[in-house]
Amino acid sequence: MTFHVFTSITSNYIPKARVLAQSVKKYHPEAKFHLVLCDILPSSFELSNEPFDFVITVDKLPITEWKSWVFKHSIVEMCTGVKPIALKEIIRIHNCEKVIYFDPDMVILNKLDSILKKLDQYSILLTPHQTTPEKTNEAVIDNEICSLKHGVFNLGFIAIKNSEESQSFLDWWSNRCLNFCYNDIPGGLFTDQKWIDLAPGFFDDLGILREPVYNVATWNLTNRQASGSLEKGILINEQPLIFYHFSGFDSGAQEVMLKKYGNYSKVLFELRNWYIQECEKNGQAKIGNTPCNYSFFENKIEINNRQRLLYRQRIDLQNAFPNPFFVTDNINTSKAYFHWYNAHGEQEFVEKLSNYSEPSQALSQLQSEVEFLRDKIRGMESSKFWNLRNKWFSLKEKLSKK
Repeated sequence: MTFHVFTSITSNYIPKARVLAQSVKKYHPEAKFHLVLCDILPSSFELSNEPFDFVITVDKLPITEWKSWVFKHSIVEMCTGVKPIALKEIIRIHNCEKVIYFDPDMVILNKLDSILKKLDQYSILLTPHQTTPEKTNEAVIDNEICSLKHGVFNLGFIAIKNSEESQSFLDWWSNRCLNFCYNDIPGGLFTDQKWIDLAPGFFDDLGILREPVYNVATWNLTNRQASGSLEKGILINEQPLIFYHFSGFDSGAQEVMLKKYGNYSKVLFELRNWYIQECEKNGQAKIGNTPCNYSFFENKIEINNRQRLLYRQRIDLQNAFPNPFFVTDNINTSKAYFHWYNAHGEQEFVEKLSNYSEPSQALSQLQSEVEFLRDKIRGMESSKFWNLRNKWFSLKEKLSKK
């Protein structure tokens, strides 16, 4: 039976999306894979040479004033915010019965038949970050409290059956993502993911996959023992691993937490090394550092977080500048948000911050800026220069011990 799979990315994640799509096709050649691209297509991209069957760019999604919407969101917020909208479009266009979303930094390591069978029973399937209580305070802080901040369910995976219930769910979720898909933990939001904490209370036809073989990641390794081998198959608690999540891979967080909670298992490090090699085979060095087109104004000057945040908060600015990326040839604040902000924006932002009546509001604003800077650091840490720098220090350390 044909089913559909998709992921949502910007161009720098194409290598990872290729690895994901190849792993899906290995076990399910009948699956149709959709690449949702929150970017413009690279000039070298040829769909006929890719493991993807379809490509949907963000400008083709049914988002009113899509340029305004994109501008209001960071890269992570944009890529997560389009997920329910793309899900609805895939179902509408292809009239498909079952659709599965995977984050691009996932790999399928076995057939998905158990998930497809579960979709005969439920309209919506979710995976919690943890399915077993932690036993140490350190793990509670690292994992359970982290889930309380970011969401009970990991939205790196969601599976949908085309039904009346799932359509109601997607209508609700897409509306929330269109209006409130922000990384604002002090304000109670974390992109598309935190909203799903409410879903079990709103929708009856919802299944939770608690088996340890789904969505294995560093945040649940304390209770999921990995064994086996890449050649013969990886086992989690003596059951065949279905899919693994390399979340935090580019920032280095994945490796740190793997060493902390998975150091007992040789096969998890073999899997990580294999993943690095597969990403390289699929163009990581060549396009893995490609900046998103929507990170810049039309004059190629990078958009900063304050410019996004102020625009997000001011409906009058959204009405005045429906295409905030646009830059006029001459300085004319009546036509271009870029010029308006240069003339007025910084002062407006500072005044807005100082006028908050609640400290939590100012904290939320500053937290958004911190998250933006973290995104920048993650990009820097995944660059060629940073990798060479790490190799140099590693070599220097080895030589100093001799």
